Amino acid sequence: MTQQQNDSGSGFTRRDMLNRAAGAAAISALVSPLTAAAARSEKAVVNGRIKQSVVFWCFNVAGDKWDIERTCLIAKNLGCQSVEICGPETWPTLKKHGLTCAIAPNGMPGAPFIKGLNNPDYHDEVITHTKKMIDDCSDAGFPSVIAFTGYKWRDAEDPTSGEIPLEEGMANCVKGLKTLAAYGEKKGVTICLEHLNTRDDSHPMKGHPGYQGDNVDQVAAMLRSVGSERVKLLFDIYHVQIMNGDVIRRIGEMQDIIGHVHTAGNPGRGELDSKQEILYPAIMQKLVDIDYQGYVGQEFIPTRDALVGLTEAVKLCDV
Repeated sequence: MTQQQNDSGSGFTRRDMLNRAAGAAAISALVSPLTAAAARSEKAVVNGRIKQSVVFWCFNVAGDKWDIERTCLIAKNLGCQSVEICGPETWPTLKKHGLTCAIAPNGMPGAPFIKGLNNPDYHDEVITHTKKMIDDCSDAGFPSVIAFTGYKWRDAEDPTSGEIPLEEGMANCVKGLKTLAAYGEKKGVTICLEHLNTRDDSHPMKGHPGYQGDNVDQVAAMLRSVGSERVKLLFDIYHVQIMNGDVIRRIGEMQDIIGHVHTAGNPGRGELDSKQEILYPAIMQKLVDIDYQGYVGQEFIPTRDALVGLTEAVKLCDV
């Protein structure tokens, strides 16, 4: 046996091995923190009967402030199929990782849930932005765009401006949604309008006092009156639990119009853990039982290690 073979066991000298080790160390020093963090993620989806999605803003704004690359790496490693509520500028990164955007933002500037379809003063602006996003989703092959009723005041940002009566606001929503439905039908993209809670005033993303679509039964009736398969309900389990409850029964009652689902723990919109009251495995099982084919977006605000919390949530929902 030669000294060369004796040193390496594979035909390389000890010097070769040392040089390789030094090169590997140099590469490791250059690896970005996002790759290291993503490497900590583990495959959490085993059954795959629920198509899961990561809601970008929760992990980009709060928690560890993941950028889109890091979010996609982690989502893919966990076994999720989508990163959502992110604009077209992020979509090349999603596609690079083989992910979809299960639901896109509507493109409205600022907080998009304030100026909505319940107020005809905002119809031109909301419809223009939403149609542009429908075009972008159609081109990208993505399924849906989010929509909102908006706040109930005549000037959506001024509570002293007087209220739009509920019946009037819902009629205005129907009018706007019929315009968007016709466009979505041509483009093959669904508009999903979200019900939000008005009870929690502790944080601007935990509750939305003033939002007109805060009763999920009324919102469901309004959406059914639009009469289009391209207009659906974004059933946010956290918001429904706060405002209406009886979540599992309501999923059964609304199965014909549920187009997208969001999660979060209540109270607090935190992780899906033992500190909150919603029994997520039973709710996910109900979605399986009704043969729900849409996505479930993890939309909690991290209060601890974001990756640990997300991994736990994805596993919990993988019934």
